[in-house]
Amino acid sequence: MIALDTNVLVRYLVRDEPRQTKAATRLIEAACTAATPGFVPLVVLCELVWVLERGYGYRRAQVVDVVRGLLSADDLAVERSELAWQALNAFQEGKADFADFVLGLCARQAGAETTVTFDRRAGSSSLFRLLDA
Repeated sequence: MIALDTNVLVRYLVRDEPRQTKAATRLIEAACTAATPGFVPLVVLCELVWVLERGYGYRRAQVVDVVRGLLSADDLAVERSELAWQALNAFQEGKADFADFVLGLCARQAGAETTVTFDRRAGSSSLFRLLDA
């Protein structure tokens, strides 16, 4: 099994840099199979969402479609995929960033009753408690 970094997934998905796109495509399509899926760390998923939104102007619905495709792919194994699905569903419906939902869900699974934040968008989720300054 190989693990995939954010920049490899970005090139494969966005296809905006021909040489890197070709290398990423060749690697993913040859090395990532149902028998030996490519590993996608949860932090890579968070970075990918950020890059697609901020760097490429993807709308939330487009990002949801991309992440749903990655989570559903037989040739990829996303770290903590159940949590990633939960975060994706919360992201689709909520106001906070995808990484915020991942953080809140990780904290809850670790036994935290809430995650304290100054982020007003994250604070709108039941996973968080807004800390007033």
